[in-house]
Amino acid sequence: MALFEYFPNYIWNLSVAIAMESGGQIGEIIDMCQPIKEAAAAGDDAGVPQFMKQWAAMGDKLQELAAEDEAKGRNFSASNKLERASLYLFTAERMQGHGHPGRTETFAKARNAFDRSTKLGSLNRERVEIQLDTGTMPAIWTKAPGDGKKPAVVFCNGLDSNKELLYWTRLPEELARRGISTLCVDQPGTGEALRLQNLPVDPHSESWASKAVDWLETQDNVDASKLGMTGISLGGHFAPRAVAYEPRFASGAVWGANHNWREVQDKRMKREGENPVPHYWAHVMWAFGADNMEDFLEKSTDMNLNGHMDRIKVPFLVTHGSNDRQISVDYASDLYDQLVNSPRREKVIFTPREGGVEHVGADNMSYGRDLLSDWFGETLGGNTA
Repeated sequence: MALFEYFPNYIWNLSVAIAMESGGQIGEIIDMCQPIKEAAAAGDDAGVPQFMKQWAAMGDKLQELAAEDEAKGRNFSASNKLERASLYLFTAERMQGHGHPGRTETFAKARNAFDRSTKLGSLNRERVEIQLDTGTMPAIWTKAPGDGKKPAVVFCNGLDSNKELLYWTRLPEELARRGISTLCVDQPGTGEALRLQNLPVDPHSESWASKAVDWLETQDNVDASKLGMTGISLGGHFAPRAVAYEPRFASGAVWGANHNWREVQDKRMKREGENPVPHYWAHVMWAFGADNMEDFLEKSTDMNLNGHMDRIKVPFLVTHGSNDRQISVDYASDLYDQLVNSPRREKVIFTPREGGVEHVGADNMSYGRDLLSDWFGETLGGNTA
């Protein structure tokens, strides 16, 4: 199975593939991409203003069409259009460099469309704010159906995603189907926490993951003895680190291993491997609150799980795509091999036989989604049938 590669560069194709996997319509995506195909040939960074123009325009058009539906009392149809509008606007914003004109306004429009879609569609998700030592961690709470206390999973971002994109992986939907609730978080350095509060990445993820656990323990419909933690992409650092240092987690998993992200930066400086977003070095310095490259490298020193994974004493699942062009599949083995005290450890490498071979399954998220859902169903006392 292969990534849908419409453009001549990986970064643009990755964004398109994620949008497709997140619920975008192929016809709308083609309409947005056709006018900018030549711009993509100029390189990863040069044509991103044109990318924003086309994708934001589609988002604006869908909001207009949604308003027409709403005026006719067709709220569910309006919600569907607003959902895609939000997705396209978030995608447009994500592709811009830090401080690019219009980026802040586009992010605000995307958030507003998402919130309106939630309300008009009566969707199973609730916006919550979790108090941190400094600022708050915005999150989306998706409840498992039925009465009584249910298991719950904390789901965190990678380097450049946001909680809405986590929701659109449909992992919360599949976990709810298995009787498990999900808390998708914009942890420091991502989403709203970075863009609206300027909270930088904290390599010691237990500091904010523990606050998520504190919040879950206050919820009447949560079984606090059955809490899990997972993350996607750079969440492959944050989730294992959190499970290692927060003893209240009963299970963990990664959707893409990221065992030594600090080492990955050395490789990227040598132009080894693909970058996830345009204007990469400016983005990571922004995310880490760094003034320059030297400062960034210093602040990212602890983005390394070596010497920590023997602290994990609960079940843990490691997944990775065999053709991940950003993060070497070898890091999955590093993580798995160091889970020496986990009572149940598993490593699954997705191959062309099934799909999900690219970074975090950008070519096909269904296999990672199903596997993680079943894993937590089995290890947290949910159900798989």
